[in-house]
Amino acid sequence: MGDKHFVCIIGSGNWATTIARNVGNNAARHQMLEPLVNMYVYEEYIDGRKLTDIINTTHINVKYMPDYVLPPNIIAVDDVVEAARDADILIFAIPPTFVSSCCRTLLGKVKPTAHAVSLIKGFERGDDGHIILISGIIMRQLKIPCSVLVGCNLAHEISNDNYCEGTIGCRDQKFFRVLPDIFKSDTFRVVVTDDADCVEICAALRNIIAFGAGCADGMELNENTKAGLIRRGFLEIIQFVDVFYPGSRMATFFEACGLSDLVTSCYANRNRKLAEAFVKTGQPLSELEHILIPGHEPLGPVTAEMVNIMLSNKGLEEKFPLFTTIYKICVGDAPLTRLIETLRFAREDIYHPTHIFQL
Repeated sequence: MGDKHFVCIIGSGNWATTIARNVGNNAARHQMLEPLVNMYVYEEYIDGRKLTDIINTTHINVKYMPDYVLPPNIIAVDDVVEAARDADILIFAIPPTFVSSCCRTLLGKVKPTAHAVSLIKGFERGDDGHIILISGIIMRQLKIPCSVLVGCNLAHEISNDNYCEGTIGCRDQKFFRVLPDIFKSDTFRVVVTDDADCVEICAALRNIIAFGAGCADGMELNENTKAGLIRRGFLEIIQFVDVFYPGSRMATFFEACGLSDLVTSCYANRNRKLAEAFVKTGQPLSELEHILIPGHEPLGPVTAEMVNIMLSNKGLEEKFPLFTTIYKICVGDAPLTRLIETLRFAREDIYHPTHIFQL
């Protein structure tokens, strides 16, 4: 294989299939990449045919992305160990609940020099109730570095070649230059930074603010109010990272993983949709989530709970009034009107940088 990197995609849902189109096209022409790309596919039967056979013959993932054609160098494999065994770069795009079991299966069966990249939008709950980043789980279990790709990149918009942006938080300088070349396209701009924890935690925290934005929509508040909520949420995200993930850089918040993803989530996110229905119908979240987001955990309320545990352990709930209010609304301990009160009376003695960029 020489100096070329062999890439494997673990997952075959709509996000994995979407990114496989970019990865396959780039691998076919990039001199640093092996042209063939394995994609691990959980085997299913569609009209009596194996999904892997359908993908390898028609180059279409009829289960998750039936309207888009994959490059012919994407090879569907139904055994995750076989798919990943020779990979130098392992791209994880599976539901967060499957990460630990997948890593246990792969332990000792991937190259010790391999590098993982997590495209997973989610996290796990630690025994203490705190957030555990998916990249941390992969690194701890597989004993290899793990980078992350986050951004305002809705799968169907990337597939339709709409302009989108993403941020890679890279933990290994060896892959600093090649990772963007794996994912980018003419309409998908990718920027790389070594501020990986900040990139990933932003993706978790934005779910809280997206839920708050959905509450605002359900209450039919105006756009100025919603903009104020997003602004305050952005400040609390910055402050939270400063407290719990010290050393992160201010510039990272202004990449696609930060401000852009936050704004997109507050207008086009399942947490926003869930919160709007929660307000308008008055139904419990536990009922609505099965109707509106079947098969998905409602990350807004779940993240709000874990963040509240982390804040209360340090006695910082009052320092994060919006996070705290959204959590209390989720559990029924605060009325919806508290949202406006929080925005009106929140103190502004919040973390403000003396500079943002080095010019």
